[in-house]
Amino acid sequence: MTERMTYVHLVGRPDGFPSADDFAFADAPMPVPEPGTALVENLYLSVDPYMRQLMDEFWDLHAPLEGRALGRVVASADDRLAPGDVVRHRHAWRTHALVRPDEVQLVPSHPGVPLSAHLALLGNGTGLTAYVGLTRIANLRPGETVYVSAAAGGVGTAAGQIARLLGAGRVIGSTGTPEKARHLVEDLGFDAAFDYHDGPVAEQLAKAAPDGVDVHLDNVGGDHLEGAIANMREFGRIAWCGAISGYHGAPPPVRNVEEVMGMSLRLQGFMVRHHLDARDEMESFLVPRLQRGEIVSDETIADGFEHTVSAFLGMLRGENTGKMLVRLNGTD
Repeated sequence: MTERMTYVHLVGRPDGFPSADDFAFADAPMPVPEPGTALVENLYLSVDPYMRQLMDEFWDLHAPLEGRALGRVVASADDRLAPGDVVRHRHAWRTHALVRPDEVQLVPSHPGVPLSAHLALLGNGTGLTAYVGLTRIANLRPGETVYVSAAAGGVGTAAGQIARLLGAGRVIGSTGTPEKARHLVEDLGFDAAFDYHDGPVAEQLAKAAPDGVDVHLDNVGGDHLEGAIANMREFGRIAWCGAISGYHGAPPPVRNVEEVMGMSLRLQGFMVRHHLDARDEMESFLVPRLQRGEIVSDETIADGFEHTVSAFLGMLRGENTGKMLVRLNGTD
């Protein structure tokens, strides 16, 4: 164990798209566990779109930042955590973290399931968000048509695959490049996918779903939500869990929201933190299918803690497919 830890802190508030100059790396003495705490060496860090919003006012300047992480206990002063335990926690953007047992979740070991999947397909902010959106919020039924925006991201790749396993009749995704659209169809089982740069979302979605859309999982807002509303079937359901179109400035308007009433649609926003009780149900559904190869944990991994900031900025630019993760030590 090294004698010092390294962390990233925020040194400036961005105006528009953030830059590497908004962050700084620093180090500090390695913390020593006191009674009731344990020292965790982080293995994987999650960088997520919602973090861009936190940069504006919620993250403190010149302090370690928060985020989801997986780590291994290396020293403990609490009987509830033992050296070697792998835990999920929210002390990311740093190489090591001092945690209390009530701040962590023990990560089970499933044969054939990569550790990184516990922040990706099996992660709260990724697979659980997709699962809750499709089951609890949208109440997806077999045979229905599903449209997923930002479909090549972490939540999107999970949602499309989960929708297929839940019996969706047709799964459609929008994404930002032709290569990602091909990946969704050829590798992840989407029936159709389109690059939203190729024309208005509403028009492209109408071609991909000529009979309309029953369920929409929205990660974008703006013209993607507007396009979905324009193509929803009567009594369709929209589960809204992200609005990345407005993260770097004023969100674009949704100009046809009155159709929610006219088509008897249900549009419901949700936060996964209100549905953590669905985790066991989600794992019971996904783990066996992951082990059998019926679903994959789609991930883009940046190796090395020094790449944390560049991985975050790359994720915001759409350079990833699936979940963007930072692997600290090159191995589990």
